[in-house]
Amino acid sequence: MKNLKAYLLAAAVMAGVHTANAQGGYTNLFDGKTLNGWKILAGKAEYKVENGGITGTAVLNSGNTFLVTEKEYGDFILEIDVKTESTITNSGVQVRSHFDPAGHEGKGLVYGKQCEVDPSDRKWTGGIYDEGRRDWLYPMELNAKAKDAWKNGQFNHIKVECIGNSMKTWINGIATAYVVDTLDARGFIGLQVHAIDNEAQAGKKVYFKNIKIKTTGLKPEPFSKGVYVVNLQSNSLTPYEKTDGWKLLFDGKSSAGWRSASAATFPAKGWKIADGKLSVIGANGGEATNGGDIVTDKMYGAFDMSFEFRMSKGANSGVKYFVTLDEKTKGSAIGLEYQVLDDAVHPDAKLGRDGDRTLASLYDLITAKKQPRFVHPIGAWNTGRIIVYPNNHVEHYLNGIKVLEYERGSKEFRDLVAISKYKIWKDFGEAKEGHILLQDHGFDVDFRSVKIKELK
Repeated sequence: MKNLKAYLLAAAVMAGVHTANAQGGYTNLFDGKTLNGWKILAGKAEYKVENGGITGTAVLNSGNTFLVTEKEYGDFILEIDVKTESTITNSGVQVRSHFDPAGHEGKGLVYGKQCEVDPSDRKWTGGIYDEGRRDWLYPMELNAKAKDAWKNGQFNHIKVECIGNSMKTWINGIATAYVVDTLDARGFIGLQVHAIDNEAQAGKKVYFKNIKIKTTGLKPEPFSKGVYVVNLQSNSLTPYEKTDGWKLLFDGKSSAGWRSASAATFPAKGWKIADGKLSVIGANGGEATNGGDIVTDKMYGAFDMSFEFRMSKGANSGVKYFVTLDEKTKGSAIGLEYQVLDDAVHPDAKLGRDGDRTLASLYDLITAKKQPRFVHPIGAWNTGRIIVYPNNHVEHYLNGIKVLEYERGSKEFRDLVAISKYKIWKDFGEAKEGHILLQDHGFDVDFRSVKIKELK
């Protein structure tokens, strides 16, 4: 009798859960008892049902292993609870993903966007990774204030919204990542057990439960203000970005908002606008000898700016800020410079001090600390980002990773200026505001998706 009462109580609870889900427009993707509707792809990790949830167990020398839905989904809101057994057990939730049975040397390759589960000290849970294809789309360096949302040793609630071309993630109710993409209108949903090659990791577990999805009556969920958006649709802004204060500096079609650094009009030669790109036309490496530098009409003080750039082999260019145009120079105008350079070929990479003229560095002042995996090859698009806070703290990013920071006007900054090429310019880099500049250094370089948000 006691067992019967317990059974009836459990059944009532489950019925209540199903009713609540139905009322909220959600349906369960996992029945709590079997793996019906799911299948295992790629590696050798084990998945089984335990205590009303799904347990994934890592297997030594296995590739990434995925438990995926047999059904594909387009627009949806997905919710799931996840717990990792240790801080070294990486995992993730795949959305709108696909399978290539011939990929990964015939072992099969799952590819597509993933909401990262990263319990390590890196704390990138909630970031968006493109499994088996483009690598990181949204490292959590882009939203560092949300890195502590994940709590080790307990179940964490993950929500993923995919509506239209947008993907947003929340961890325990905290907004973490936002990507606007150009790929994958639909695909399967999957749970990951990461590949391991360390015997100490063998047998480590990941736990999944309360997996539910909503596919009808969808409306974008409110997202916290101030979260940077990785927008892969060129030269566009989402309504969220516009409301958050972002504006395009290049509209993808015209030179509106730009002029020559040495004249009141846009250069008549040396620059080309076509196919959504603002391009420097090469001139055998001659600095400002063809079209010359271009600057924004408007001047900026504190701001958050990002831009995509694509270099030709051996290219040299740069994005300068706090350009006042007060200095009389031959060649390029003077300003703080985010270096754009082919480090492997251009000789400037070996000049200066300790690599302070390499890609993403504060030119001739501070070296960018880059990881090779986050530097996209010549001919591919890279994304730069410069943040100047109202307190004069400055950060440079490359493809979502912070590569340097400094305090504009500090003693340390002035000491660096004193041993640089800029020492001849009084109060270099300390103007209250200045133009943004794109440099003509005589090499083919393309720019697009140049956007800015003024910080108050």
